[in-house]
Amino acid sequence: KLGGFLPSRPKERNQMQISLPDDSVYDVLKGGSGKQKVATTMALVRLMKEFLKDEDFGKRIVPIVPDEARTFGMDSMFPSARIYNTLGMNYTAVDENLMLHYSEGKDGQILHPGINEAGAAAAFQVAGTSYMSNGEPTIPFYLFYSMFGFQRTGDQFWAAGDQLARGFVIGGTAGRTTLTGEGLQHADGHSPIIAATNPAFVQYDPAYAYELRHIIRDGMQRMYGDGSDGRDQNVMYYLTVYNEAIHQPAEPEGVDVEGVLRGMYALTGHYENGGPKVELLASGISVPWALQAQKLLMQDWGVDAAVWSVTSWHELRRDGMDSDRHNLLHADEEYRLPYVTQRLRNATGPVIATSDYDHLVPDMIRPWVPGRYKVLGASDFGYSDTRAAARRHFLIDAESLVVQALEALNEDGILQDRSVVTQALNRYDLLNPNAGSSGEQ
Repeated sequence: KLGGFLPSRPKERNQMQISLPDDSVYDVLKGGSGKQKVATTMALVRLMKEFLKDEDFGKRIVPIVPDEARTFGMDSMFPSARIYNTLGMNYTAVDENLMLHYSEGKDGQILHPGINEAGAAAAFQVAGTSYMSNGEPTIPFYLFYSMFGFQRTGDQFWAAGDQLARGFVIGGTAGRTTLTGEGLQHADGHSPIIAATNPAFVQYDPAYAYELRHIIRDGMQRMYGDGSDGRDQNVMYYLTVYNEAIHQPAEPEGVDVEGVLRGMYALTGHYENGGPKVELLASGISVPWALQAQKLLMQDWGVDAAVWSVTSWHELRRDGMDSDRHNLLHADEEYRLPYVTQRLRNATGPVIATSDYDHLVPDMIRPWVPGRYKVLGASDFGYSDTRAAARRHFLIDAESLVVQALEALNEDGILQDRSVVTQALNRYDLLNPNAGSSGEQ
């Protein structure tokens, strides 16, 4: 009944094709949030709800939450999808009078094992390998506090990769500074580094909902499509999303989708006003700080900055390493230029990077960045204070970007007067540990 006395992966079990959702399903994340502020976690859950509505495809979605589903806004799924319980629901929930009340059932679709990361990761392994073990593809969406995933259960994710699991691993409340005040155990600045050690993961740190829509659609096609594009299907996607509400912009006309998927794209160009130029690289929740820094650099110092949204430091690094390997083994062929080098090779000034993670994260791409490259990062343990104060403590906020850009311009000899850097330090009060950023919080 189990197909033999040894585990096996007969090819016929992997032949089943499923109908992926129409591209229009992803349009729910295209229009932005208008005047409302929305976190990328909420945007992701909104898309998951659209998946569940699909009568054929929706039944294959396996939401897995090892802690608090309400934290991620998943309580809106309770009445319809319900939480799986083999015994049904034999008690009255304390919130039974609420419209979005807690609801369990034998036919529930959400796996909610409580504070049991090991059990939840095991469920991910089962759902992620069902395409082969049962000949029935199921699509796990495993949502957890990002610190509590790769730090606590990284070995299980390695086993999942070894078993050729497929699915989406969602590091919610991501970043070192986005969940301050609830204990430093939540302050995740290094899960992307741990995830980067697992070769099975494709890793993204999107800033906006419209970036998410392209990344998830591409992930669905890659893992659960017919494989005709030639890419390895046996991968898992690690997406870091945030609980910080921001104004989600509508998708720009003609957005560089290739750049979104390959790891970076130009969010705004230069002012072209004749001032000295810098390139600002940022990922995830740090993109709004980079946009604020762009304004400060222009209005306070006449420096012309362009802003790049880095959707994946890891994919840029993977491409750089692949290019290096190709060039090493194919000396008689045309030299392959890494993607990040292609995008920045025309830069006439230094490149400055920031994120809500350890310095090591943006440092992943250092070998392939042309010219001077300066990295800001939230290294060390967390810092319990307001988000603005935490970002000033780590020197990753908008004003820190400005000062680092001025310092880099001075080192390159573009700004001759080093006193400008001192003026900026004083102007933005960077030497005051109690000062906070003026950027959007």
